Amino acid sequence: MSDLLTPEDRELLLHLLATPTVGFLEAAPDDPPPRLREAQRAYARAAESVGFRVVRHGSPPPHVLRRDDVPVTVRRAAEDPRFLAEQPSLLLRLGPALPRRATVMFNVHLDTVAGLEPVGLSGGRFTGRGAIDAKGPAVALLSGIRDAVRAEPALGRDVGVLVQAVSGEEGGAMGTFGTRPLVEAGHVGRLNIFCEPTGLRYLPRSTASMTARVHVGGHGAVDDRPDTGHNASVLLGFLAQHLAAALDPRDRPGRLCIGGVHTGHAHNRVYGSGELLINLSYATSAEGARAEKALEAAVEDGVRRFTGIFAGTREFTRTAADAAAVTGVRWLKRGLPCLNNSEPWAEDLLTRAGIARWPDVEPAFTCDAIWMDGIPDCYTAVLGPGSLQDNNAHAEGEHADLDELHGFASAVSALLTGFAEQHRDGKERT
Repeated sequence: MSDLLTPEDRELLLHLLATPTVGFLEAAPDDPPPRLREAQRAYARAAESVGFRVVRHGSPPPHVLRRDDVPVTVRRAAEDPRFLAEQPSLLLRLGPALPRRATVMFNVHLDTVAGLEPVGLSGGRFTGRGAIDAKGPAVALLSGIRDAVRAEPALGRDVGVLVQAVSGEEGGAMGTFGTRPLVEAGHVGRLNIFCEPTGLRYLPRSTASMTARVHVGGHGAVDDRPDTGHNASVLLGFLAQHLAAALDPRDRPGRLCIGGVHTGHAHNRVYGSGELLINLSYATSAEGARAEKALEAAVEDGVRRFTGIFAGTREFTRTAADAAAVTGVRWLKRGLPCLNNSEPWAEDLLTRAGIARWPDVEPAFTCDAIWMDGIPDCYTAVLGPGSLQDNNAHAEGEHADLDELHGFASAVSALLTGFAEQHRDGKERT
């Protein structure tokens, strides 16, 4: 296992880490321009040495984002034609186009979150933005496929392999212009692996999330006459605490995140407008629908409670009287699918490859695998080295150890050779 990542693989990973690929939704004004296309071309060149060919490298047409399940932030950003043009996705194929039953698909994203990190390799540890999420796994994936091809002649002949190297995974894009168009175009396999940090445990689930914007649109006032305005700071602060208590997910798997509250920065004025952002994750579509209704009901209840408490105050009587009229909820993201699948043949294959199952009692997380929900005749799992938390995936000090990447490459190799054997045995039985 120790030689699966060659010196060329290490050079490729360092090159990818040094190539900025921050997604447009993540980028700060002082971030360097993203070079996703350049990174994908380097990845494609390395894949060609394994035997892959490029099937598609480009961006989808704008109409893919004109759907209700596309987050509002994505739709707004896509009004700039550069948004899609500079965030292409890459599709690679090993072997001829074969039926789904004879194909394995791997999905890995090359876009990253913001916050560039020092790039290097020291003491067996890669550092840099994307080291574990997910440029490191992307390179290890090619290493594992190369090892499997050497061991199993059927790969690239009787069994096809697809690799989706996508953009639009980070920043809340939710795969709407990267993974989803490729999946909906049919570029999937009987077995589908989404490369995300899972500690080398296969996860057959992926949650989704919805984002609500609770907004207040009233009139401000000067600090000398605060009673004449609508105090959005006090109202939204009250609602933040009320919603935290009312929506705490004691009886459902999903999580609640009370996000940013913003009205203004000055100390000597009353801000009449502002917003509170709330994120709710869910494990099933039914749970998501219930959570959506619960949030809207909790906002209404919170406004009523606010009115009752502040109606007799000196400074906030107007805010209390008009609270229901100036407060509203707008959904920035909702209606996304969830993944939760099970197939005995696939779980047996993963187990025989030496890959443990993610415990059912441990919460799942959100990734592009949600778009495999409902796709027939296939099985999907999330699998990758390291962990989002321990490897500082979205924080300072992101890293990936060589041993972790070797372990993932070895798992990929075992999975592919096992799939080829299973496919061959199935044909013989037929």
